[in-house]
Amino acid sequence: MNFLKTAASAALIASMAASVAVAGGHATTKLRMQTHFSPEQLSGEMAAKFIDDIELMSNGEIAVEMFYSSSVVKSVETFDAAATGILDCDMTGGGYQTGKNPAFQFAGDLLGGYQNPYQQMAWMLHGGGRAALNELYNGYDMEFVGWWIPGPESLVSTKPIRTAADFKDWKFRSPPGLATKVFAALGASPIVMDFTEIFTALETGIIDGADAANLTNNVGLGLYDIGEHTNYPGFHSMPADHLACNKAVWDAMPAHHQKIIEVAMESLALQNATKNEVMNAQTAKDLRAKGINLYEWAPEDLAKYRAAVQIGWTEFATTPEAKALLASHISFLKDLGAMK
Repeated sequence: MNFLKTAASAALIASMAASVAVAGGHATTKLRMQTHFSPEQLSGEMAAKFIDDIELMSNGEIAVEMFYSSSVVKSVETFDAAATGILDCDMTGGGYQTGKNPAFQFAGDLLGGYQNPYQQMAWMLHGGGRAALNELYNGYDMEFVGWWIPGPESLVSTKPIRTAADFKDWKFRSPPGLATKVFAALGASPIVMDFTEIFTALETGIIDGADAANLTNNVGLGLYDIGEHTNYPGFHSMPADHLACNKAVWDAMPAHHQKIIEVAMESLALQNATKNEVMNAQTAKDLRAKGINLYEWAPEDLAKYRAAVQIGWTEFATTPEAKALLASHISFLKDLGAMK
């Protein structure tokens, strides 16, 4: 049964809705958010710092209750839970919503289109990306607030992943969306599953590997306790985690509360990208010392992957919204000189 139709969900809607009130002459905003990250992961720690920042900058006028590890609803259901009032804000990522509209793929991850988080953030901040994303999000009763991008991810595997040829018959956890098509075209067998199910699936042999996160967050998930093979530097994926809020809740906030949250997200984005860059370099050293195999792909194998991605882009962009977002990204990448 759909989770929105249960009595428990009805109670959640009543108890978890955001409130915007005036106390002592000051507006107060109370928000309930969910993230797929655990408190122990670097990204979970940074989400906690983001909350501390907005509560401090607002002098306590904004209060946030964060639900970690997708503890209220599944990761893929977080967006709907916020849109319908079960939660107020979604701190997962747009890529989980490709089943609604393939445009959400281009609201989260171009699978190697951008080389680093700073290029992708530049599109959002300076290339018209924020407005373009809200054209999509507003159609689903949500407001896109901002991105935080850890950087290129690294695959985890119980088998070597030295070249594109090693993907043949490789069973791995994949997020929904374009990644399933790209990897299948390279001979892999993608299995879509929730972020919280990866460890058990890898431990029990249901999958040979996983597209989960970057080196540091993979360590936080315990994945290298099982998979002794990975790739670094990453190249296949650089998903943007978003903050998106129920549009009615967002619109009801005082303007200075909105601005505090937007600025805190920009701070989180910078802290996240730079800290992950430092941490991943150290994590790579630590993993090598522990005997984990780190593979750096040769240019010819990277070219095979990127060729499959660009074919996948056009095949996946099947709606007007998806075509518009993809065209915007490509135009910006060409202007940067990052794509011919």
